[in-house]
Amino acid sequence: MEKLDELKRHVFFEFLNLTGRALIIVNYSKDLIFGKRAFTQSEKANGITLAFNSKMDFIWDEDGIKATLIFGSRPEKCLIHSKNIAVIFSPELGAHFIDGQAGKMHSPFEKTFKKKEGDSGEDFNKVIEVDFTKNRQRGR
Repeated sequence: MEKLDELKRHVFFEFLNLTGRALIIVNYSKDLIFGKRAFTQSEKANGITLAFNSKMDFIWDEDGIKATLIFGSRPEKCLIHSKNIAVIFSPELGAHFIDGQAGKMHSPFEKTFKKKEGDSGEDFNKVIEVDFTKNRQRGR
């Protein structure tokens, strides 16, 4: 788990350094600290998206991300454990990191490539799906 936490931290700071911001999707957990703010039912089911920028004052240490985040106009002291971070993404880079062990989460870019009724399908046809779970034997 420690290596995965290090990887998440590395990806987060790479996105932050390259673009000035990084977004995360955090899965609900009772051990998260969000000040007095409670998760909505939708956030409990789907997670909450949080944006961090390079001008913010926060620390990512062995406990996770410690920051005072503003919800509406109210600042809340927060602690977000690495294990609860399901997705780290950068819309500017079109890149994301998904922790499949953090729960059922989907790519924040998934909607971009879903074919909708009436679409030409051009974007959808650019997606290549690879199944790494199949074990092919060569030379038979």
